[in-house]
Amino acid sequence: MKHKIWVAAALSLATVSAYAQVAVSDAWARGTVPGQTATGVFMTLQSRDATTLVGVSTPAAATAEVHEMKLEGTLMKMRALPNGLPLPANQPVQLKPGSYHIMLNDLKAQLKKGDTVPVTLRFESADHKKTEQQVQVQVRDLTAPAPAAGGAMSAMPGMAHGSHSQ
Repeated sequence: MKHKIWVAAALSLATVSAYAQVAVSDAWARGTVPGQTATGVFMTLQSRDATTLVGVSTPAAATAEVHEMKLEGTLMKMRALPNGLPLPANQPVQLKPGSYHIMLNDLKAQLKKGDTVPVTLRFESADHKKTEQQVQVQVRDLTAPAPAAGGAMSAMPGMAHGSHSQ
């Protein structure tokens, strides 16, 4: 009987790993100060097959979006990626300050160093199969590496966070 249970458990683990096509590493969120309503989440994603990060959610914030920051002329602009973030097969994609990231808006509480935030990532494969993957994101100190221009994401000189259009 024990052998049958072990085999069933092994098969269910094999099934789970067959569907977990995206490896997530170095996931972290920047800590906040009291009253701060937004912050960024960063990580490295690597998909076995071409897929797209199409959405994200967390109980820590009212909204969470996949964003990009990009220099347009002399202005650094941040906007949501309405079609998601493509993940080419077997190539790491970094979500990092000053680049692609997950934006948490309308935080429900201050995020303090050492906290853990559950984040659900939603993916859609090239053949339109949808999957979700939950990760536990560690909150780092407020002084975690800043975007290239320095300072907090929401206070960068010359940065516009506007209409979210492309």
